[in-house]
Amino acid sequence: MTEVLLTEDTNGVRRITLNRPDAYNSLTTELKLQLIEALREAATADSVRAVVLTGSGKAFCAGQDLKEHVSQLDSNDPTPLRTVEDHYNPLIRAVTTLPKPIIAAVNGVAAGAGASLAYACDLRVAADNAKFVMSFAGVGLSTDSGASWTLPRLIGYGRAMELLLLGEPVEAPEAQRIGMVNRVVAAGEAPDKATELAERMATGPTSAYARIKETMLAAASEGLDESLAVEAGAQNQCGGTHDHHEAVAAFVAKRSPHFTGT
Repeated sequence: MTEVLLTEDTNGVRRITLNRPDAYNSLTTELKLQLIEALREAATADSVRAVVLTGSGKAFCAGQDLKEHVSQLDSNDPTPLRTVEDHYNPLIRAVTTLPKPIIAAVNGVAAGAGASLAYACDLRVAADNAKFVMSFAGVGLSTDSGASWTLPRLIGYGRAMELLLLGEPVEAPEAQRIGMVNRVVAAGEAPDKATELAERMATGPTSAYARIKETMLAAASEGLDESLAVEAGAQNQCGGTHDHHEAVAAFVAKRSPHFTGT
């Protein structure tokens, strides 16, 4: 049987590929569970210092596999959407709390929970033929996978509300213009370009990246005083790392620093 999730390590980067191309990499329970486990494993693997998340074939991820979902509806399952609490919530937490940079290489359509998954990543590199669709309302559902939290922080409340209510697709160039994606590259190049960027970050101060993610996550939901406290704690942690000492020594010696991620 074909593996639904592929992983590959190169130069400190773990590339995780959703591998259900015939179903536009839509998310079954099996794929969600494997993806959560892969992210948790990447978080603890010392050899992994950055992660790229992408999809095989023409799509990044079309969101929930509706064929699997309809079988739950037809079976009169009293909680047909418990997957939100059981799978999607842990998945988004695994992405946002990953103590290493994670880049979404959006190689094609990203819809529903698939788009939300990309929004939760730290950076997004999109192919010029990619598009994002907030398709929840179109199937009579509200948001999940953190979209109500991540999307307004990327593009603003008003624009996010428009996309969520109307479900109109956003092409890659427009997505870049409004801040939804960071970079747009030629069709077919998103996974490799994202990996190149991740490899660059894999040579950087991994521990500082983790603290930056921590402070940004706190600042998104806390007040100024709380954010200042988190920043102070994070800086104290960074101040004791090898990478900080190495960077200062390199600056004084007028040489390039050699970061180890510790």
